[in-house]
Amino acid sequence: MSYLHGLGHFHPENVIDNAFLCDLDIGTDAAWIMERVGIETRRTVLPLDYIQSTRNADPRQAIEASLYSNAQTGALAARQAISAAGISATDIGLVISASCTPQSSCPAEACTIAAELGIEAPALDLNSACSSLAAQLHFLDSMRPERLPDFILLLQVENSTRAIDYNDRSSCVLWGDGSSAQVLSPRLPSRLKLTHSQFFSEPQSCDKVRFVNAGHFCQEGRTVQTFAIKRSLAVLASLREQVGAVPAQALKFIGHQANRGMLDSICRLGGIAAENHFFNVDQFGNCGAAGAAAVLSQHQQQFQPGDVLAIAVVGAGLSWGGMLIEVGR
Repeated sequence: MSYLHGLGHFHPENVIDNAFLCDLDIGTDAAWIMERVGIETRRTVLPLDYIQSTRNADPRQAIEASLYSNAQTGALAARQAISAAGISATDIGLVISASCTPQSSCPAEACTIAAELGIEAPALDLNSACSSLAAQLHFLDSMRPERLPDFILLLQVENSTRAIDYNDRSSCVLWGDGSSAQVLSPRLPSRLKLTHSQFFSEPQSCDKVRFVNAGHFCQEGRTVQTFAIKRSLAVLASLREQVGAVPAQALKFIGHQANRGMLDSICRLGGIAAENHFFNVDQFGNCGAAGAAAVLSQHQQQFQPGDVLAIAVVGAGLSWGGMLIEVGR
């Protein structure tokens, strides 16, 4: 059991709308995009004229073209979470970060973000692609609370458009950039209480979704979507068993923000009413591990005492997990 004291998120200002993608003349139109993935807009750290002129043919050049580094976007989300927690950066005793597309593996990106924030504390990366939030929380949940500091900063920093091929309509319609952050305490109570976490992986399927160094994103789309729906439904069923007798209206759902069609299928098959489903993929695209976490941050004021939040995420690896968060006063 642990407590969320502050949540934060950041999306860059450059908007990739469906008209922009249609103008790239890659064999798509707005109707196809909406029918296929249900995404209207996405954000990117890249200049739009750079995407237009290069189609991001060389992801190595995208790093130089970026308007923000991962350290900067991670710090922007973190400052919001730290402020919401009512603490200062000097109160953070541990920093854990994740990214599908880290800008460095050495040093750990958590160190570069901690340096950006002026935090002097242990910092490390704990990454499992789009399911990183579940991996991070489950890892901390399995540790002895007395060995942990009062406040821990978790980060999911996703600027994946730098690795997208904008000649590939099947992938460029999906991805957007975003970063999210949570200030967590293993012992100090707050309004949001993490009561259960779970995390799993299927390593023999590690080749199904890939971000390769200095290369473009690729995946077996149909296989991955089937997997994501199946595993999300299994996580949702497991979370319902954990939570016990809760009024249907009090159970809120946040899923992995891969695409709107996938989420609609999960809610239909899982019996989640539209008013209990929270999402942002239609406006921000697939932001990897930051997707579900940003939804939680954006909608936190809408949750009422007595609500229980069921969050299910899936990612490369293949990996999946979930968590329950009880809302108090």
